[in-house]
Amino acid sequence: MLPIADWRAARLAALTAPDGWLNLVARIELAPGRHPVGAAQAVRLPSGPDLLGTLEITGTGASFARPGEAPQPFLPIPDAFPQLRVDPFLLEIHTVDGIPALRVRDLTLQPAITLRHFPDAPDWTIRAKWKSIAPQASEVAMKDGSKAVVTLTHRATFQHQGKTVALTPTHWKSGKPMFVFRDATAGETYPACRFLFGEDATDSEITLDFNRAISPPCAFTDFAICPLPPPGNILSFRIEAGELAP
Repeated sequence: MLPIADWRAARLAALTAPDGWLNLVARIELAPGRHPVGAAQAVRLPSGPDLLGTLEITGTGASFARPGEAPQPFLPIPDAFPQLRVDPFLLEIHTVDGIPALRVRDLTLQPAITLRHFPDAPDWTIRAKWKSIAPQASEVAMKDGSKAVVTLTHRATFQHQGKTVALTPTHWKSGKPMFVFRDATAGETYPACRFLFGEDATDSEITLDFNRAISPPCAFTDFAICPLPPPGNILSFRIEAGELAP
């Protein structure tokens, strides 16, 4: 793992990058078909030209054509949704529960943010037990009130104050399990939840470094849709490590 200072610098760089979470200006659900997009169109953007171009969504993908130009396809992005740069925006086809939406990032914005953290807490870097379980489908509540179906395949357990704590990852990113959890610091930390990615997993152990617990995207923008913790990942005790609420 990266040293914590380097990891936090990379975290801040990702948040403020062109495809980060601080420059999102719109998320518009759309049906398949052709849609004129712009500041004065049915798919209305908060800024930019009256007609930016025409978005076409089909069952197999999406493309965008600026006036007088050939359509350009949205391109797949690892661990993200298909994207296409159409200056001054970065456009993204964000699909949730089979419903596509146009998510828009304004590349003219130069957002800045200072992340706050609890003091480093070595005791909250835990080498936990890591066990595969029979795959099971489960519904996860989302912050916008919807639900998503995920497949649970593993569970991490560790000891805290003489009791066994079990955390279940509901998502994976770049091959790492993502734990969505909430603890008794909620309010000081982002109230809905925090995310933690497991590191250095073997067949039987995994590192849970709560100093690297982060606020979810919906802590930074109303245009993100974040999962909420499953019941077993809601903890009654305080984990004074990781990011505080932004």
